[in-house]
Amino acid sequence: MSKNSFDTLLQTVGPNITKQDTTWRKCIPPEERLSVTLRYLATGNSFRSLHYEYLLGATTIREIVKDTCEQLWQCLKPIHMAEKTEDDWKIIAKQFLDRTDFPNCIGAVDGKHVRLKKPADSGSEFYNYKNYFSTILLAVVDADYCFTVIDVGSYGANGDSNVFKKSNFYQKLKSNQLNIPNPQKLPQDEEGEPQPFNFVGDEAFALSRHILRPYSRKNLTMKQRVFNYRHCRARRMVECTLGILANKWRIFHRPMDVDVGFSDIIIKACCILHNFVRRNDGVRTEDESYECLLKACEPVGIRADSCGMQIRDYFANYFVTPQGSVSWQYEKI
Repeated sequence: MSKNSFDTLLQTVGPNITKQDTTWRKCIPPEERLSVTLRYLATGNSFRSLHYEYLLGATTIREIVKDTCEQLWQCLKPIHMAEKTEDDWKIIAKQFLDRTDFPNCIGAVDGKHVRLKKPADSGSEFYNYKNYFSTILLAVVDADYCFTVIDVGSYGANGDSNVFKKSNFYQKLKSNQLNIPNPQKLPQDEEGEPQPFNFVGDEAFALSRHILRPYSRKNLTMKQRVFNYRHCRARRMVECTLGILANKWRIFHRPMDVDVGFSDIIIKACCILHNFVRRNDGVRTEDESYECLLKACEPVGIRADSCGMQIRDYFANYFVTPQGSVSWQYEKI
């Protein structure tokens, strides 16, 4: 984070984390409270190690980090993760088309297991299939490696599809409350039918009108393999975004040694800070040169609706036409 970005962040959050002096002692200034919080999130150091760096009590640092993370989320969310309008979705769709050659795509969705120390009295609820305790961050991202929507706090034992179906985002998606634009024709497909805008996800998500997943059968045809490759190029945006998040905020590199509610606050603060830093300082990494490799997709046993299957087939047919194909797609499969 640059100095200018830190100053901007301090101006935004500072009034909410400023405390009053008392007769007994002066309060910790807001710039120091913000600094110790960013240090904790960016390095992954423990509260005890920060106690020696800042000469503050470990318990005091814990309270500072919790309060500041809450205020970061409250102050930055209306700016950097606001609800999208129809025009916003169309801008995101154009970004996906320009950068991944996937039309009518308004987001990539995936889940990330955030490692935790075993929560007290939790049994196996947070114990995931990777054999460690975790909570799930479900993320929808745009083509600029920024989070559009997040859902935090689900049990690690749950699958991505179940977490998605229980999220507020999915409920709004089902009830058409997300301001998603009306279907439109694919580029240069003048004689074709308008297709709905959609989110791309891996094989863990159920196929539906607004969710496209790859073909998950073996012995795929050429057309299906082309679709999976083009789909993978769009879906990589969420993989890259989650990788950038974990690499910049090293708190994700170790199990979080706080209670579950506190960990949710930390995750939300890191996601909103990711958007803030991305839009102010950019990304200093080679993430945009990343190329997804086409791999076999195994079925997960999730029922797909007939509407979603028809839409996916339409996209698969479009990608092998002169209007929808790209020159290198057959070399990658």
